[in-house]
Amino acid sequence: MRAVGVHPDVVVVTSRVWQTTCTAVRAGGEGFVIDSPVYPDELEVLSAVLEQAGFPATALLATHADWDHLLGRLAFPDASLGVAETTAARLTAAPGAAQRGLRDFDRRHYVRRPRPLSLPGVQALPVPGRCEVGAQGAELELVPADGHTEDGMAVWVAWAGVLVAGDYLSPVEIPDWSAGGAPGAYRATLGRLGALVERAVAVVPGHGPVLSRDDALRVLEEDLAYLEDVASAGAGATLPPGRDDAEQRRRHAANVRAVHA
Repeated sequence: MRAVGVHPDVVVVTSRVWQTTCTAVRAGGEGFVIDSPVYPDELEVLSAVLEQAGFPATALLATHADWDHLLGRLAFPDASLGVAETTAARLTAAPGAAQRGLRDFDRRHYVRRPRPLSLPGVQALPVPGRCEVGAQGAELELVPADGHTEDGMAVWVAWAGVLVAGDYLSPVEIPDWSAGGAPGAYRATLGRLGALVERAVAVVPGHGPVLSRDDALRVLEEDLAYLEDVASAGAGATLPPGRDDAEQRRRHAANVRAVHA
């Protein structure tokens, strides 16, 4: 796991697996931890890393209900966990799905954890909406971000110019959709995020390195072109540059089946 400061009030840590990102934001003596690293040792040291950097974990946020973004409770078991109303509904409709996904990953990769994942009392947040941070008027803007899945939100840290994009704008993964997601909704989310990318200093994708504004705009254009190409060319669509490895080709094949079934 590596940690990078992208603003005095924003630190991003990246997991060893899937380059999964976790973003800590602070203001006025309070802080939010958005999403999570994956491996037990990463979660174990996360609190120490943030404490050393002066980032309190007052509360947790998760951009969507995929299990690899919900593990903050393993690092901060007493912290409240806020999610979009759509994510709360997905968790309610499929109780235990996140835990089963985590157990399956752990079995396949021989991972042992000190305790199981528990998600009681998840707080459903209205999206679009805002969360106050501290007592100085700082706010996180919560932006609808469905399409990759049926649920989700991105988080705009306005005072820092940082967009936490969830599973969008990744330079290491192609667009894909599962758990009720759809390419049309994905395209609409990219449209909403594009307006924020134009104002951003840094963009944090759910998987991959932190992007500059220009790099994020390039990924956005590539993703929109890929979505159009999948719709028109199917299996013959061109994958975005640098995202054509075996795993992304597998995802592409699944996209084609979903669109052209």
